[in-house]
Amino acid sequence: MASPDSAGRVCVVATRDATFERCRAGFYPAPQSYDRTTTPFEYMAFYRTAPVSAITHYATVTDRIEQRRGDAGPMGEADWQDMIDPFSDEQIAVVFELGGLVALDSPVENDQNGVRGPWYCSLEALQGSTTLSELATRSDQ
Repeated sequence: MASPDSAGRVCVVATRDATFERCRAGFYPAPQSYDRTTTPFEYMAFYRTAPVSAITHYATVTDRIEQRRGDAGPMGEADWQDMIDPFSDEQIAVVFELGGLVALDSPVENDQNGVRGPWYCSLEALQGSTTLSELATRSDQ
């Protein structure tokens, strides 16, 4: 297995438990209108909301697949209902296919207001930060 590129760009997103479990299963969807669907990055990192309240894992983005609701693809109807419908009425999503989740050696703890919207940083910045405040100074939120 190749070692991660520490200069590679990371998109940090907030995840609820149900979303994080789907990331474990190898995918993270977003409505097509979200900027992250067209922004270039190599990794996704996951800020886990209550009760964890920290960025705990990241994964390599291995593919981006456009899926229309009702068409065959990575997401089934339950995925649409749980992961797209609460946020958007869009009928097209971009599904980020992910490599295996990698636990950070030290989670990036929430010492402010959590992660709202995507944050972008290098993998090196993510791995070298211990708090969200510290990461915020090293990212373009």
